[in-house]
Amino acid sequence: MATAISSPDELLQVLLKKRGINTKSKSDQFFNPELKDYQSELLLPGIKTAKSRILKAIENKETIFIYGDYDVDGLTATAIIYQGLVSLGVKVLPRIPHREKEGYGLSNFGLDLAKDKGATLLITVDNGIVAVKQSLYAKKLGIDLIITDHHIPGNEKPEAVAIVHSTTFCGAGVAWCLIRELVSPELADKLLAFVAMGTICDLMLLVGVNRWLVKEGIKQLRKTDNIGILSLASECGLKINELSAFHISHILGPRLNAAGRIESAMDALRLLCTKDPQKAKKLVQSLCLINDQKKQLTLDAIFQAKELIGSDKLDLSHKKVLVLHSSKWIPGIIGLIAGRICDEYKVPAVVISEGEVESKGSARSFNGLDIVATIRKCSDLLIDVGGHPKAAGFTLETKNISQFKEKLENLISKMDRQKGDTDLAEAWVDVKKLSVRWLEVIEKLEPFGVGNPKPILGSSIVKISDMRLVGEGKHLKLKLDGVGAIAFSMGNRKPLLKDGQLVSALFSLEIDTFNGANQLQLKVVGINN
Repeated sequence: MATAISSPDELLQVLLKKRGINTKSKSDQFFNPELKDYQSELLLPGIKTAKSRILKAIENKETIFIYGDYDVDGLTATAIIYQGLVSLGVKVLPRIPHREKEGYGLSNFGLDLAKDKGATLLITVDNGIVAVKQSLYAKKLGIDLIITDHHIPGNEKPEAVAIVHSTTFCGAGVAWCLIRELVSPELADKLLAFVAMGTICDLMLLVGVNRWLVKEGIKQLRKTDNIGILSLASECGLKINELSAFHISHILGPRLNAAGRIESAMDALRLLCTKDPQKAKKLVQSLCLINDQKKQLTLDAIFQAKELIGSDKLDLSHKKVLVLHSSKWIPGIIGLIAGRICDEYKVPAVVISEGEVESKGSARSFNGLDIVATIRKCSDLLIDVGGHPKAAGFTLETKNISQFKEKLENLISKMDRQKGDTDLAEAWVDVKKLSVRWLEVIEKLEPFGVGNPKPILGSSIVKISDMRLVGEGKHLKLKLDGVGAIAFSMGNRKPLLKDGQLVSALFSLEIDTFNGANQLQLKVVGINN
């Protein structure tokens, strides 16, 4: 066991070293990133050609159609291009496809709609890089395509006037790189609020240029005049000037995502773009109701998924992937099910919503497995597939599910993957020495996310006291060496623990506000006898 760290300043140095920040220049860039450090990374290939075509459309008074996606990244990317083009006086029509009725990405149906609306230029955001057949159909209809996307491309490139693509950024980030070349610097800065939301919710690496984008974006969010964001934050009980990456990923993001999971995501886009406070209020109330519905559907589905795992009587210690399927699960929640199963069982998870003829699948990776590349090796059984190394979506004929499951399990069973570092402490500390000052030092590392996680600390010997169940028995409230602690979803551990017992614990630090007073609290993620 490592020696316990003795001071907040020592902790900061250990955490920086863990992140590869071991020189003054790296430290300066980490804590105070500046635009000048990343100018070249923002000049993506294809931007000049795309800009030229958009300026031509403005000059000719053409109608521009924006084709987005139904998750937070797709919604914010659409809002970025929409608000940017509106500021230039363009007639612009945004569209988010319906998840169940149209599916992900550019479709012939969407292209027909654009044609019917008189559009001669269509810009994709957060999709399009694998839309090869659709690009040919667009050409047939006389519609020029500009593709902006960040997903992994296939073997063929779609035909387009311009392709603006990078896997470094999220879809909103790619869209912003384009629009900043066209709009005023003031508007470009404001639109960084959307980039931060898309980057965080799409789980992009928060290092380098993305760290700069998110830091600047959160600054913009904290002073935003966007009616929709203000209304949503207010409904959620958040102070806009205190918004953090956590609030975006765990509170605002899920509510924006909910619309596209259950119904149409257009209302979420309308919320981001409206200037009417009353309309915003109604939209927020609707989204929150849909989010509650989504939560219940997801809880029910996760229970069913665990029953399926149990009924298979699997030896989970040797299972390298879980592939689950049911006709009871709607496509909008299968990604959430996959994420939860992946987190709890510590293996990649693939969840399929069975349809009569075609089925939709969603996958989440674990321990470094490139899930989209792996699933693409089953392309002979798939209708389409797309995504990232950590998450993928696909469609297949329902009759092929069993064959797909068998092939994927065989592929992954033969792979050697790097050992994960989940649930390991970044530093070991003496709980008795902790204070709010330690948390203040940790908060200097914000924004937290993929590539820069909120630090997990460990203490090798702590005494349990004042242990009780809260939250209808789901959570454990206790003290560790006299410091208040909460262990979410660990209520089932209470019979195995007792007051006065010595244990080792893993936790993050947070502030607990009670009766107007702030005090340090440990958010426990692991307890061992």
